[in-house]
Amino acid sequence: MFFVSGITGHVGGTAARQLLEEGRTVRALVRDPRKAAAWSQKGVDVRQGDFNDPAAVAAALEGVEGAYLMLPPFFTPAPGFPEAKAIVESFREALRQAPPRRLVALSSVGAHQPGGLGMITACRLLEEGLRDLPFPTAFVRPGSFLENYTRSLEVAAASGWFDSFLQPADRPFPMTATEDIGREVARLLVGGWSGTKVVELGSPVSPDDLARAMGEALGRPVRARAIPRAQWEASLAARGMPPGFIRPFVEMEDAYNAGWIAFGVPGTESVAGTITPAQLFAQARRA
Repeated sequence: MFFVSGITGHVGGTAARQLLEEGRTVRALVRDPRKAAAWSQKGVDVRQGDFNDPAAVAAALEGVEGAYLMLPPFFTPAPGFPEAKAIVESFREALRQAPPRRLVALSSVGAHQPGGLGMITACRLLEEGLRDLPFPTAFVRPGSFLENYTRSLEVAAASGWFDSFLQPADRPFPMTATEDIGREVARLLVGGWSGTKVVELGSPVSPDDLARAMGEALGRPVRARAIPRAQWEASLAARGMPPGFIRPFVEMEDAYNAGWIAFGVPGTESVAGTITPAQLFAQARRA
């Protein structure tokens, strides 16, 4: 039995599918079991509960061989990330009550840094809270999700431009597809290691690379161009981003561009992505 959080999302869903295909049994915890009805039909033991409730999390972890935990997204985090801190404390208590044989947690590239991370701060807090556990623990640090850039396909199709916060356009940044993350989570859950390990997951991709891949999917030339730093806040607001999201997003993008967030941390295991931007964008166009 393996516990998989976020089963209704991309990463958790991919991990659960792979485990089921390998003949493993899976358990999940969701707020609304109706949204996971398809998983129940596949034989997943779907429990109702909330990550803020350590008793519910502990009950879902009872007797599992391996557990995958992730924080839900906080699109408008309060100052100091109290939402993330509360869930990390819930996880710690649940893991104390019902320790699995091994744990895999979803973190992020850059989570090793002490601050200046913006949205990635939540992952740093998760690693800090779960690093001293008495059983094997693996933190998966993926690069920027490639799926986030599918939102730019429509504009690129109409204008021929991909406007990027990451800059300069020819500089590679760590990126990965969520399907690759889910597969790596499943691989780790059934594997074996001792102590704490950290996996950097993804490959270097530049905004120029993204633009070329968009062009392949769209059948027209697409070029990348940097959004001037002075226009970031206005650009995000024009896209409908709430004020609570803009500040941590800008801090995160500044950290990427400064090299503060990057792969190559000593002592980590490097795993390259297998899904290319061109493949992902072509799939998005077919959907």
